Amino acid sequence: MTLSYLKHFCNQIYYQLTMKEIVIITGASSGIGYELAVLFAQDKKDILIVARDEEKLLKIKNSIEDQYKTKVYVVATDLSKQEGTETIKQAVSANDWVVSELVNNAGFGEYGQFIERKMDKYCEMIQLNILSLTELSYHFGKEMVKRGKGRILNVASMAGLQPDPNFAVYGATKAYVISLTEAIHKEFENTGVTVTVLSPGATESNFMERADMNNAKLYAKGVMSAKAVALVGYRGMMSGKLHVVPGIRNNVLAFFSGIMPSSKLRLNIAAKVMATK
Repeated sequence: MTLSYLKHFCNQIYYQLTMKEIVIITGASSGIGYELAVLFAQDKKDILIVARDEEKLLKIKNSIEDQYKTKVYVVATDLSKQEGTETIKQAVSANDWVVSELVNNAGFGEYGQFIERKMDKYCEMIQLNILSLTELSYHFGKEMVKRGKGRILNVASMAGLQPDPNFAVYGATKAYVISLTEAIHKEFENTGVTVTVLSPGATESNFMERADMNNAKLYAKGVMSAKAVALVGYRGMMSGKLHVVPGIRNNVLAFFSGIMPSSKLRLNIAAKVMATK
């Protein structure tokens, strides 16, 4: 038995005996994030749910704890601000928690022509969809690799598979999430840590209202429930898959997006999909 293996084994025993394992889910106050919280609770996992609305989070906490008899912790913070991730890291550190699974679900979009939306919203979107996700993946991913155990689920979007006219910045942020996840999934091979990317299409949630997408063709048909999307993502994460795309229609679109030789053709198709009604 080598010294490094013995040290690793002792570290694992220490964590198991002294530290409490939790699951972190960002954007957990509604939609896919909420449904993922329920799935982890059904699996008897203790959960740290994160969103901006503390009152809403506390209602969810009470509901899940009453129904599933597991422990739910709450952190109200705004991950579209630079200091948002620090609140989460401080809560984990202060309570000596071990993060067994991390779900980076929080995100938002802005629908409309690029120059007609506000720049400050784009900055908030990049902070939330890219920087906060990267920082949380880096911080807790490093701890997971050190322990030799853990799972990360990054929620991207079908919008990340090609450029998206009328959804340009959002699509670009989700392309980043897909690329980052693919890279660290490979880097983490043989460490005991898996990294999965979930790429939903149109989903029933408050995302559409926040993104101002009521007039988008995308939501006219083929919308999946948040519960169905969360279940596909949960199963993919727990089995260590790299890519998870929920729904037959979305899988077909993802396939053709990947094999289409012409970027201009992909762009023209995306423009039709993202057009207004």
